[in-house]
Amino acid sequence: MFHVGEVSHRLGLNPQTLYFYERVGLIPPPQRTEAGYRLFRQQDMERIAFIVRAKSLGLSLDEIKGILALKDGRSLTCKVVYERLNQKVQDIEEKIRQLRSLQNELVPLLEQCHININHPDPTHQCVALEQEIKDF
Repeated sequence: MFHVGEVSHRLGLNPQTLYFYERVGLIPPPQRTEAGYRLFRQQDMERIAFIVRAKSLGLSLDEIKGILALKDGRSLTCKVVYERLNQKVQDIEEKIRQLRSLQNELVPLLEQCHININHPDPTHQCVALEQEIKDF
């Protein structure tokens, strides 16, 4: 059995994270000592390590919760994992497209600022963020 401090140290987590995982139902309430201290079993450590690994892969706590429910029900097949991870990859690719689009909007503004960065008039106002009004 492991105390909160040992679990958090071994897995590189803040103890508050363990309390949070318990509160939101990612981990079951651990056993307690007579004094009320939480005691984690080896299988609890493995579950928490699974959560840490899934988070490091970019899965949200809701996604992890869904996967854990399947795992607990012994329904976590490779097909299900494939579908979940494939959806995550698609979400990431969409986010990358959105970020590239934003970058394409920002770079010209950055260049416009750079042109006027050393303007001789120190009170010169930057208009790079002002939107052009065309044919309204």
